[in-house]
Amino acid sequence: MAGSDLLFDSWVTRTLKIRYPILMGGMMWLGRANLVAPVVRAGATGFLSALTFPDPQKLRDEIQRCRDLAQSDRFGVNLYISNHQDSDQDLRRLVDVVCDMEVPFVETSGARPNDLIPPLKQAGVKILHKVPTVRHGKSAAKLGVDAVILVGAECGGHPGPKMVGSFVQGAQGAQEIPLPVILGGGIGHGSQVTAAFAMGCEGVLIGTRMMAAKEAIPHEAIKARVAASDGTNTVVVQSIFNHHHRVLSNDATQKVLELERQGVADFETYRPLVEGSATWEAIRSGDYRRGMIDMGQSACFVNQVDPAGTIIANLVTEAYAALEKLGVRQ
Repeated sequence: MAGSDLLFDSWVTRTLKIRYPILMGGMMWLGRANLVAPVVRAGATGFLSALTFPDPQKLRDEIQRCRDLAQSDRFGVNLYISNHQDSDQDLRRLVDVVCDMEVPFVETSGARPNDLIPPLKQAGVKILHKVPTVRHGKSAAKLGVDAVILVGAECGGHPGPKMVGSFVQGAQGAQEIPLPVILGGGIGHGSQVTAAFAMGCEGVLIGTRMMAAKEAIPHEAIKARVAASDGTNTVVVQSIFNHHHRVLSNDATQKVLELERQGVADFETYRPLVEGSATWEAIRSGDYRRGMIDMGQSACFVNQVDPAGTIIANLVTEAYAALEKLGVRQ
């Protein structure tokens, strides 16, 4: 490990063996070696998205590719746990790859990780479980995970139905969850890293801030849209299914919201608008009018397209600047 900075010495830096307590979440479509590797080289870490590589051999190849590009193994894999029973076997095959490849840590999300904990623990993999509320974090602690990633309502993706902000959840979670807490949701400026530590958290999780990274896969038109955002052009869709999803406001999301206002509860009516293939096509082609493109309110901090390493370096510089304002010196 490149020596951890004393001011940000934490469970995250010590346990994950990284320099900075900054984690890039495992974003669907974006969580690839070409983006994770430069984040790792910059002293932070990130997660490959297993769902982006559902074939076990492809996931195995991507893990090796990331190691080659990063010249390090200090990154993890996101394992999304569906409530659909038919996906359990597919997920278990991906877990077997993670264990066999000796991936040091994972980000689990979605449903409870009960069945994944024994094989991951047996392989020595640290489990960071992502939750949308403090209550869920307490439940995860009882299951035997190693740390909790707590995301607030500002996050892109799935903030949960309670919609409690990160500033509240960070302070509450650090006090009430008996495990290290990593705070996510709306984080895109280094001063928030310092604030998270002041609240008692052990690190931060970022997502939207990396959407406009030079190495990220979205089309340049998508990156430009994110960089032009003031953070207010996001909407939460699919609340009618209790599947709250914060995304970029576009033509497709407005159609979804109109269906919800009409009380339409038949998912098949929504499917052409919300299915993953529509989102992938939008990300690939740059047609941001289509699909459910995850984007959080921290888009307000994205002003231009930068290399991933520059983004991490800027966050660190901003964090130290915030400390200096408080009269704290390195």
